[in-house]
Amino acid sequence: MTGSVTGGGRTTQVPEHRPFVTGWTIFAAVMLISGGIMAIFQGVAAITKDSLIVVTRHYVYSMNTEGWGWIHLILGIVVVLAGMALFTGAVWARVVGVVVAGLEMIANFLWLPYYPFWAVVLIAIDAFVIWALCVGTTRKEA
Repeated sequence: MTGSVTGGGRTTQVPEHRPFVTGWTIFAAVMLISGGIMAIFQGVAAITKDSLIVVTRHYVYSMNTEGWGWIHLILGIVVVLAGMALFTGAVWARVVGVVVAGLEMIANFLWLPYYPFWAVVLIAIDAFVIWALCVGTTRKEA
């Protein structure tokens, strides 16, 4: 954003000084990175067929745990990269962060029968991330 400075009958554009990133964007970036790392661990545990994952019967959204593991691993890597991009303060990074957090919420909802506590924690983190990225970045003084 730029501001106008007048002097001697001429107007020049002076760039407005903005910090690198502030407030809720930093919170969202840190939460995306930590949630992405947890998703990576979740994916690795499912791919290696760890005894941590318990498969319930007769669930509507059943899938091979190894397949879910690959989904969580790839999505986790993308989430970590989106979290790192948020530190640039770019608007596109905020949009990508909201979209990726939404996808991760859906994946974790479908993951509920395999590891419910972990899935609920990640859904809550993603909800906070979406909220933090959707609130305004600046405050207007009254």
